[in-house]
Amino acid sequence: MMGLGSTLRAYPTLLRIGVAQMLAYRAEFLIWILTTNMPLVMMGLWTGVAADGVVGRFDQRDFVAYYLAVLAIRILTNNWLVWELTMEIRQGTLAARLLRPIHPLVSYSAVHVSALPIRAVVITPILGVLLWTSGDLLTIRDPAMLAVFLSSVVGAWLILFLTMLIIGTLALYVDSAMSVFDLWLAIHFVLSGYLVPLELLPSWVEPIAMALPFRYTLAFPVELLIGKMSLDVGLSHLGVQWMFVVALGISAALFWRAGMRRFVAFGG
Repeated sequence: MMGLGSTLRAYPTLLRIGVAQMLAYRAEFLIWILTTNMPLVMMGLWTGVAADGVVGRFDQRDFVAYYLAVLAIRILTNNWLVWELTMEIRQGTLAARLLRPIHPLVSYSAVHVSALPIRAVVITPILGVLLWTSGDLLTIRDPAMLAVFLSSVVGAWLILFLTMLIIGTLALYVDSAMSVFDLWLAIHFVLSGYLVPLELLPSWVEPIAMALPFRYTLAFPVELLIGKMSLDVGLSHLGVQWMFVVALGISAALFWRAGMRRFVAFGG
């Protein structure tokens, strides 16, 4: 494998290759974007409920801001590593990656990082609508809050990437790694705030959500963006989020190393 210096020099080339791949499969990418419409459905539902009065801290305008922010953050941070990795393990093409001088995880990360500029272009109209409909709700005009928000988005991306890596690596041990992903996804939809703002769920759910990384993949940056969290609280939660990043990074490294020993031992 390449050393750190060589890898850093090769990374821009990997990013350019990733952008080329994204442009080559732009139709599939557009279809994926168009199917990410559940936040819009939930926005219609909850704005209808809020027509009769405020729900918790949310009125109709708050719900519009919340779900537009959910849509934007999800498009920006979501990734498909679990599908890519499980497919390459099943088909045996992971072996070809292992023969290359660049570590497979570096290649995987470059593909997903290279998608971020294209995703940013896609969410620009969404953010424009969000700013137009809820401009005074947004806190991103505060430089300190902007720094916390951007750090939270990076943390959310890393948590999702590392989680997908761990689940994808399970394909080296079990035949139904995608079943594990389906279970994770079902829990994620509830505890990340994707379907419903976490504060509107039953009170006993909150300590569970706080103890798991799901909320830090979505609800946390969304609440920062729409002004539902103060700077002090945001800084505190940012520390917790990055503790999850470190813990998942260590876990992913251990899973990968053990999985590779198993993969090579069985002639992968």
